[in-house]
Amino acid sequence: MQRVLRFLCVAVPRFALGTLISIGVVINVANVAGRYVFSAPIIWAEEILVFIMIGCVFLGAILVTWEGQHIRMDLLSTRLGRPWRRIVLALDTLAFVLVCLFVIRYSWTFVQLLYETGQQTVVARLPAWLMHGAILAGFTGMLLVVLLRLRNYLTGNFDAVAGVQAADTESSGRSGDA
Repeated sequence: MQRVLRFLCVAVPRFALGTLISIGVVINVANVAGRYVFSAPIIWAEEILVFIMIGCVFLGAILVTWEGQHIRMDLLSTRLGRPWRRIVLALDTLAFVLVCLFVIRYSWTFVQLLYETGQQTVVARLPAWLMHGAILAGFTGMLLVVLLRLRNYLTGNFDAVAGVQAADTESSGRSGDA
């Protein structure tokens, strides 16, 4: 089960991020060449690059959530004793879950509205719900990861993540990929 979760929450987002960034680089290079070499820019390139970056941000957020690496204001909480630290971590986790639920609720409504009205993006003429769905998917993914790793979030202990990274490194070393 852990391997499946790790695959879905780490390997898939990493692969998707790498793919999206590579596609963005190709589009950007083609647009620059088209604009300055052939005087024929790719009209939809800028819009698609923005959507790719939005997708990367929310895919990356799922990965960062899995690893417990979100930026936190933990100057005081790290200095607290065990019972108070756990209370602060529980409140922090509760706030994270509530923010995710809030964004999911309203993002779902907005994406549904875009889908039902058939709105398209201005230049590329893509379904607008796909682009805004990245926010919905990102926050849904973050919520699922927090719930799956609730014990890690409540204890503040993400050593299992280091074990995942070490296992990934070892397995790639054994298979000769490294």
